[in-house]
Amino acid sequence: MKTIHSKIVLKLLVVLAIFFNIVSCVEQSQTSDSTVKDTEESGKAIVSEIDLTGKKIGYCTPSLNAPYYQALLQSIQTNTEKNGMVFLSADGQDDINKQVAAVEDLITKGVDALLLNPKDPDALVGVTKAAKAAGIPVFIIDSSIDPSADYITTIQSNNLANGALAGEWLAKKFGKKKMNIALLSGNAGNPVGRTRKQGLLQGITEEQLRTLGYIDLDIKTQMYTNWSYAGGQKAMEDILVAHPDINVVITESDVCVLGAIKAIAQAGKTDDILIVAGADGQKEAIKYIMETDFYGCTAMNSPVQIGKNAVEYAIQYMNGKRDFSKTSFTAPLLITKENASKYYNPNAIF
Repeated sequence: MKTIHSKIVLKLLVVLAIFFNIVSCVEQSQTSDSTVKDTEESGKAIVSEIDLTGKKIGYCTPSLNAPYYQALLQSIQTNTEKNGMVFLSADGQDDINKQVAAVEDLITKGVDALLLNPKDPDALVGVTKAAKAAGIPVFIIDSSIDPSADYITTIQSNNLANGALAGEWLAKKFGKKKMNIALLSGNAGNPVGRTRKQGLLQGITEEQLRTLGYIDLDIKTQMYTNWSYAGGQKAMEDILVAHPDINVVITESDVCVLGAIKAIAQAGKTDDILIVAGADGQKEAIKYIMETDFYGCTAMNSPVQIGKNAVEYAIQYMNGKRDFSKTSFTAPLLITKENASKYYNPNAIF
């Protein structure tokens, strides 16, 4: 009887474990699917034990020449001011020397927290040390910085996980069919682009090993776009001449490939080439995913959510929190035709 009783209890425990695992998965899914809803509420005040009135948040962007940077700045400003704080911004104007000078100016103005999106992972190390010497905590956002820098945490999307989701989707889509891949990257040496690329390749190879038992990864060429529409178009034009057999384009960012679409269309190859992006969830890319078959998927890199998180972490620091992880990720999320309508906002900046 004890044996039978034990077996019944064991079965009940297994059923309960499965149930709670399912609930957990649903909750994680709901967290990911609610990313847009969360970002739409980014202006809500954050609970603080101290009076934030008059506290100054300084933010330095590498540039404002792209919708992503504009949306990120707006999110930081909205969340700063909704919490009664003063927002100070500085523009690096796509020049590393100007960004260093801009950060130094924010330090001189005595900000209570410095949010920094570094154009270069090495060149901004010195100003983080200057900020620390002035008693100003530094939060790195969106991009990355050399580990020798003095900063509290890096706040960004999970570039490796997002890239892996996109690569896995691509491998499943093609199965045993031969892929002749062109890779469109941002610029050489960029740490975020490198991580997204690693994620894409990891996702492809892991899925092939899991389902096929071997790896068939043929990247015909890699070209840099300087994270621009014009750069993507020019790179794709050159690729189509040198490698007319390309049937897949993988890219580190939507912006790298949006210009490439024009070159693909002009060559009459929209039915022959599939595009997969490791990031960002830009509204133009989501629209292509919804309305066409040649843009397969992208992954969410929400500037609104990153801006919200950055201000929240700065407020937590002001309230005495010190145990931050060195990297703080937003939830990874793949956007495909099946769920694109949930995340498409035609009125969004980005």
